[in-house]
Amino acid sequence: MRKIVIIALLFMASCSQKEENKLNLENVEWIDLSYAFDSSTLYWPNNLTGFVHTTDSEGITPLGYFYSSYSICTPEHGGTHLDAPIHFAKDKLTIDQLPMTSLTGNAVVIDVSENALKDRDYLVQVSDIEAWEKENGQLDENTIVLFRTGYGQFYPNREKYFGTALKGMEAIPLLHFPGIAPETTKWLVEKRNIKALGLDTPSMDYGQSKDFQTHRILLDKNKPGFENVANLDKLPAKGIYVVALPMKIGKGSGGPLRIIAGISNSNK
Repeated sequence: MRKIVIIALLFMASCSQKEENKLNLENVEWIDLSYAFDSSTLYWPNNLTGFVHTTDSEGITPLGYFYSSYSICTPEHGGTHLDAPIHFAKDKLTIDQLPMTSLTGNAVVIDVSENALKDRDYLVQVSDIEAWEKENGQLDENTIVLFRTGYGQFYPNREKYFGTALKGMEAIPLLHFPGIAPETTKWLVEKRNIKALGLDTPSMDYGQSKDFQTHRILLDKNKPGFENVANLDKLPAKGIYVVALPMKIGKGSGGPLRIIAGISNSNK
């Protein structure tokens, strides 16, 4: 009997700890984690075009009412956007095939800004996550993990954000911004079975990456990535619920993303 009671108490404690990491949807404040798409939107330096917003109609009609309509043109990958698995993994999911369960869920923010702001080529380490877990508890499976590097403060200043103000292929070797180490991504996928990764830099791989291993490891598991995420400094470490809904582009490798985070006012 004593053994049964101990097991029951351990189970209740485990459930209680997991519940603490989940968001109570009552009394929630929603934080916008997306940058607006406009003439200041940042794209990878070798993109031929940026965000183009064209006025098709704007003004008072002959019948006396106001009417406006616009056209937009944008690369898939730029500004706050989602990387679909097909982006770096053959025959994996396109953006329109991603299930809602891959785009919504409990999330955490792991702050690596102290190290990242000292080193533009910083790679997020497993030790960064272990330090977070020591303070906040082990990551639950199917958690959306967001890394705060502190580089969101530089957006949309191209030189400070990318490490160079140049555009075109000649800018690629000059890119310097933090990213996630491939071994860290592998650890998160295999040891913690995360749902998705995101961060406040132009890419999940650091600026000097040549082989984009973090993209390849994550996306090969049909798990999406979020890049150029805004306002991570406004979120607590845990108790977050994320909704990340991209433009549903047929056969898309990625697309503009409206990502929001819900936090309980008690966590502020």
